Amino acid sequence: MAREYVGIPYQALLSPFENSPQHIVPVVIAKQKWSEARRHNAIACYTLFLRMIGRTWNPPKCYVTHKLPFIPTEQDIDALIAGCGRKTATLLQLLKETAMRVGEASELEWINIDFENRTITVNRPEKNSNPRIFKVSSKLISMINALSRISRKVFGDSPACYKKTTYYITRKSIAKKLQNPRLLEISFHTLRHWKATMLYHQTKDILYVMRFLGHKSINNTLLYIQLAETIFKEQSDEFTVKTANTPEGIKQLLEVGFEYVCDKDEILYFRKRR
Repeated sequence: MAREYVGIPYQALLSPFENSPQHIVPVVIAKQKWSEARRHNAIACYTLFLRMIGRTWNPPKCYVTHKLPFIPTEQDIDALIAGCGRKTATLLQLLKETAMRVGEASELEWINIDFENRTITVNRPEKNSNPRIFKVSSKLISMINALSRISRKVFGDSPACYKKTTYYITRKSIAKKLQNPRLLEISFHTLRHWKATMLYHQTKDILYVMRFLGHKSINNTLLYIQLAETIFKEQSDEFTVKTANTPEGIKQLLEVGFEYVCDKDEILYFRKRR
């Protein structure tokens, strides 16, 4: 039982519903072994329900402790993608590149994908977010194109909770096989946190990250400044810059750890931290 309920008399939870069938709800809320966040949501929902029917209650206090999200390495994410089946692997790659919420990805339709221009549009954003459009990799486009088109939705008609269950079962198997317990900490939403952290590290532009995530308030995005600065604080901000304009030259730079930055006048620019 959460600490905010310790010492609360049974009668206090029932009041003013001692003689009403509704008295059971406060007791159930108090006894569940929920996280503080889930208990807080249950209390808020019950309060709104009572307000709707013209009743009130004295809700118990519930203090939610906010935690910093787990940020995995890209190698851990790629290990999960490599070990999953075709549809789940494609979903993970999509979340990795776009930071979509899994509910948004579940609602993605084939019409939202421009295979020629490699863009994906989110027109059904969750949590009152803004709609977004993403430029994605050729790898992701190929993975999506290989999926069966048996539904108007890219990932089928099953709800997001079913996709999560399938993923958690596979994740447990992969973590055991690779002897890597860190993989068990990677949920679908973890990839959103990872992408936002990497984006801020790469761009140092919090407004760009805010737009990428679809946030309407920058207060929801500021978290990623702290995460990026902490994770990369020991890395130098100085780079070695190289250019290439042939497939062989590009391959050689990528093989030694250089990252593509941009191209101009048919010359590609790469950089690597010193």
